[in-house]
Amino acid sequence: MKRIISILFSLILLLVLVPQTLFATTLDDCDNSDIPSDKVSDCISLLSKKVSELGDQKKTIANQIAQFDSQIKITLLKITDAEATIAQLEKEIGVLGFRIGYITDSVSKLEELLKHRIVVTYQQSNISNLEIMLSANDLSDFLQRMQYLRIVQENDRRTLAELQTTKANYANQKDDREEKQAQIEESKQKLLGLKTSLDQQKIEKQKFLEITKNDETRFQQLLAQALAEKKAISAAFSEAISRLNSGEGESISEGQTIATVGNSGAPTCSTGPHLHFMVTKDGSTQDPANYLKDVSPGWDNPDPRSSYTGSWNWPISNPTVNQIYGKSYYVINFGWYGGGIHDGIDMDGGSSIQAPRSGKLIVGSTYCGSSVLKYAAVKHSDDPSIITLYLHIK
Repeated sequence: MKRIISILFSLILLLVLVPQTLFATTLDDCDNSDIPSDKVSDCISLLSKKVSELGDQKKTIANQIAQFDSQIKITLLKITDAEATIAQLEKEIGVLGFRIGYITDSVSKLEELLKHRIVVTYQQSNISNLEIMLSANDLSDFLQRMQYLRIVQENDRRTLAELQTTKANYANQKDDREEKQAQIEESKQKLLGLKTSLDQQKIEKQKFLEITKNDETRFQQLLAQALAEKKAISAAFSEAISRLNSGEGESISEGQTIATVGNSGAPTCSTGPHLHFMVTKDGSTQDPANYLKDVSPGWDNPDPRSSYTGSWNWPISNPTVNQIYGKSYYVINFGWYGGGIHDGIDMDGGSSIQAPRSGKLIVGSTYCGSSVLKYAAVKHSDDPSIITLYLHIK
């Protein structure tokens, strides 16, 4: 007997403890095409963790594609979850609509019943107990009439209380329906955003495959090239600031030509002729979009269009933006620049480069691997804390 009890106790303990591990959601569960609704949130969390872990690993074609696929899967799960939420809310609104209709009918019936009861009670209340007794056939008839009067009065009070409760429920049901309707509209907007995001993620994956040609060697070359460019630009940045702050430079007027757009640094750290334009203030890089005026530049990159809120003329005419400042598409999806930011705006479209403001100009060069990267820099007269840099020039 003791052995049987011990076995039963072990089985109970197993049932209590095992579900946490045996029935936990796994990545294999999340790879299924039909994921149970109660596991959607778990899968979103697991896949998000996987994306983060892949981002910390060495950049390879395989793990970059895995990141894309996992992020697309997360978005698909969120779409499924949003659609399920909308369906559930619409079902609840249907139930609430039935309840509201039922309550409306009940209120009308209760009001009619109450009116009838009030009339009966009023009529009976005008008859004295003596008159009831005299008009009664016998004692039993008298007691029945008195009991009826009490019942009517109690029904009046009960019916009035029910009517008040029903009206309060009606108001609550209407509030619930309006709240759920607002939740549906919010969920529909969320769903629309998720579908837009899914389309964009698929485009980004395809763009990645096109640029890398799904070739590991080419991908590693692009990574090395971007990192070499970042180091060379950082060296040019430090050198230019040091020279300008020491008093070097010749005067240049606003709009005066500085240099021409080139491809210096190729092939080590440049893929073609373009201008890498940087703005620094007190030695820190700034987003040039905050200084350049809005001229609706051309757009030849996967990033969302930037807003330009400044007053400066662009350094080249008819510019087309190839890469934005900050966490650009290539930083996020390719891991360029060692995961750091892109510290300027890449553009092409014009051959000559003009100074957006008057100031002191210097030109110079630095090595980028086995190539030479040429640069120019201007320290602005109207605000000496601002220095603009122009790279890949000739």
